Amino acid sequence: MVQTSTPEARGADAGRQTPPAPEYSSWISQDRSTDPASVAMRREAAELVERVMEHYRTNTTHEVDGQWTEPVAHYLDADRWQRETDAVHRTVPLPLAMSAELPGPNTYKALDVLGVPVLITRDRQGAVHAMINACRHRGAKIIEPGCGVSKRLTCPYHSWSYDLTGELRGVYAEKTFGDVSRAGRSLVRLPAGERAGIVFVSLDPAAEPDLDAWLGDLQPLLEGLRLAECHHYSTKELTSPNWKVTLDGYLETYHFASLHPKTVFETNLSNLMAHDTWGPHQRLSPALRPIARAVELPPEQRDPGECVGAIYWLYPGLAIAGGWRSKIAVSLVLPRTATESVTQQIILLREPAATDEERHAADQFGEWFHEVVRDEDYATTYGVQQGLKALDGTDFVFGRNEPGLQHFHRTVHEHLGRAAR
Repeated sequence: MVQTSTPEARGADAGRQTPPAPEYSSWISQDRSTDPASVAMRREAAELVERVMEHYRTNTTHEVDGQWTEPVAHYLDADRWQRETDAVHRTVPLPLAMSAELPGPNTYKALDVLGVPVLITRDRQGAVHAMINACRHRGAKIIEPGCGVSKRLTCPYHSWSYDLTGELRGVYAEKTFGDVSRAGRSLVRLPAGERAGIVFVSLDPAAEPDLDAWLGDLQPLLEGLRLAECHHYSTKELTSPNWKVTLDGYLETYHFASLHPKTVFETNLSNLMAHDTWGPHQRLSPALRPIARAVELPPEQRDPGECVGAIYWLYPGLAIAGGWRSKIAVSLVLPRTATESVTQQIILLREPAATDEERHAADQFGEWFHEVVRDEDYATTYGVQQGLKALDGTDFVFGRNEPGLQHFHRTVHEHLGRAAR
């Protein structure tokens, strides 16, 4: 079951109690895997620590050459929102599930994406499939949103049943209904593929996505994280503002000290990070507070998982935070309307939570992440959205120290430009 909540706009004094901070432990320092991707990931992580330490020593952060201005109208215009979602979400391969959400044969994840009911499955051979979650008899939704296990997908309306590849297997009372072509009435399939512990789906049934090209040189680093070996612990949902208003908050660390003084800023330094891009994708790497001690240590004694909080961000809206740690928080942001999006918060663990103590720690981690995003980030961004109409005709400015925002909006502009040609 997916839990859903809605934040309120942030007031001058929310009067809320700060949630207890979770305990973090590094995974990357314990990893001894010898496969090429893991070795390359650890080597690159060590290099990244050196880059972030240089920013720490010089009290700097990653900067680009200039500022970027984005018209407020680009957040408000419903026609532009439609063109954006057509050019982006209905065109590119979307990261819609973590492999750990489909941990074995006969598992599934159902979710709605821009009004399209999507069903992702793993068949009994372990292969991943995606299809439109609508019965070919009269269009009823077959599976409610969430994850589960089932050998058959049975429509609740008239009990037509399908296997996990989407093929029609059973028609209730077919003697009186009449013969039904199994091949002709299978579920409508969507292109799907699995890379580096992430399942990608295209909303266009005719698409032929090249996932290796789409991920490019980022793919080996993602493979080194070994996300496919993680365990899915929980999923919660948050309603959130316009997708770009929401994502803008994920793509900079400039706000940590001011917006999160008693939460995120307790463990992360503010406005001090490295930044990398791979095509449309990117990584923000803020410094963690233990870097102050590690800077005095020789390189071989520095733990990347304690020094840098690398956040891998896959376009157009999947953030993987804590990939070098034992607990990982994944955020999947999907547009709903021009003024609303939905965020799935997916908690992954390196080891299953087998004891009461481990379950308590996992619960605390997930609750902290949920409350901070809901009560600090999204409460603030709902306030941003409330002011958009009054600011129409003006623009927002992204600083040199906000390269993630600039890269994201530039990429959206590029997709719109290609779609217009």
